Amino acid sequence: MVDGFRIEERVHDGGMATLWRVSKPGSTIPMLMKIPKIGEGEEPAAIVSFEMEQMILPRLSGVHVPKFVAIGSFDLQPHVVMEQIAGVTLLKRLPNLPLPYHDVADLGQKIAVALQDVHRQHVIHHDIKPSNIMVRPTEEAVLLDFGLAYHDQLPDLLQEEFRVPFGTAPYMAPERLLGIRNDPRSDIFSLAVLLYFFATGERPFGESETMAGMRRRLWRDPVPLRRLRPDCPPWFQEIVLRCLEIEPVWRYATAAQLAFNLGHPDQVKLTARSERLNRDSIGTVLRRRLNRDLTRVPSASSVATHLARAPIVLVAVDLEEESSALNAELRATTRRLLGTTPAARLACLNVLKLNRVALDTTLDEEGHNKHIERLVALKHWVEPLRLTEGENLTVHVMEAVNPAATIVEFARTNHVAHILIGARQNSLKRTLLGSISGEVVAQAPCTVTVVRPTDATRPEAPRDTADSVLDD
Repeated sequence: MVDGFRIEERVHDGGMATLWRVSKPGSTIPMLMKIPKIGEGEEPAAIVSFEMEQMILPRLSGVHVPKFVAIGSFDLQPHVVMEQIAGVTLLKRLPNLPLPYHDVADLGQKIAVALQDVHRQHVIHHDIKPSNIMVRPTEEAVLLDFGLAYHDQLPDLLQEEFRVPFGTAPYMAPERLLGIRNDPRSDIFSLAVLLYFFATGERPFGESETMAGMRRRLWRDPVPLRRLRPDCPPWFQEIVLRCLEIEPVWRYATAAQLAFNLGHPDQVKLTARSERLNRDSIGTVLRRRLNRDLTRVPSASSVATHLARAPIVLVAVDLEEESSALNAELRATTRRLLGTTPAARLACLNVLKLNRVALDTTLDEEGHNKHIERLVALKHWVEPLRLTEGENLTVHVMEAVNPAATIVEFARTNHVAHILIGARQNSLKRTLLGSISGEVVAQAPCTVTVVRPTDATRPEAPRDTADSVLDD
């Protein structure tokens, strides 16, 4: 017995700690106790790593991390008790590699969502690898082992006490070798190593464990996936190679943006990366090696500040001709918001409302496809903002009986940080049906800005703008 927990059986013996299945009278959830290896001759980093996990795990919540139960001090028997996740880690899938690309993308999207969740809680994991990831029966990815993690509101004991970076060599981001631990894009790099491995069966930087071997990734790019597997879809290579860029600034700004692309491969902007078959030329590699401009100084900003600079913004656009005043104001508001967050990604959405009872047709009165017409109109609406489709812009036309629920679900699924929506004006329709913008405000998982036309642009007989965005 340890602190009221009954030790039942050892389930894992790791390099720095052991895991034991435990139980406690009155508790019904399955639990694990993690006990560090602190005996004679053990790695000193094991103690520091365990202290970090003891500090970080109690501050985390949500389905993407094990539920915290209890901790034990070093005075008696140091330990952490946590929820035992049902299932096995991704390590068990290695004998089946390579996996189908869409399966890898689906798995990557789940992991990216989990990363975004812990990043929002001020934590960078720094040890993303198959053995530290599980998937719940409810399909959410769970991140395990926060012993090497960084929390921007806690002392970084690993950085303070050691000069050698700790982590799993094949998955370590280049900037980690330079002592940079406060950039969440390091986790994006590690996730891309996993995606590359699961799609090709080979790790992009091999198995090198030496510091010299790891430092080569400061100037040497990996072999393109299409060189190993010619059937690799261009969108998949584009995503993975972008995440594996040496300079963090060239990767996706946030895990949410990566998850968005993995979930919408048809909207990925293809660049020269997507078709590459060869690594960079020796001349490029030499210039990169001699160029010392790779970010060497850690940013002073917090993880939360970094995420705030690169949000996913959703704007619901009315495509009816009578809504021109609202559209002008909505576009102006969107431009102002993007001006303050240049790394933001904009998703333009129009919902084609379906009838609850009557049969809907895909063609309008003139025989044109409604969905295609709206898609073209939506692209025309956003054109003055001068964004690059697929890079920092996506356009979506969806069909639904309940427009408000569709907007909210889109925002929740794609981890939208801010919704811009037009306001329904006073009218009989609003009285009878209620306000879609009001429903969105009440149900949205993020900030919502409701836009109205200014007095200078408002028409004499205002109509139900917000719902016509979303109603036919």
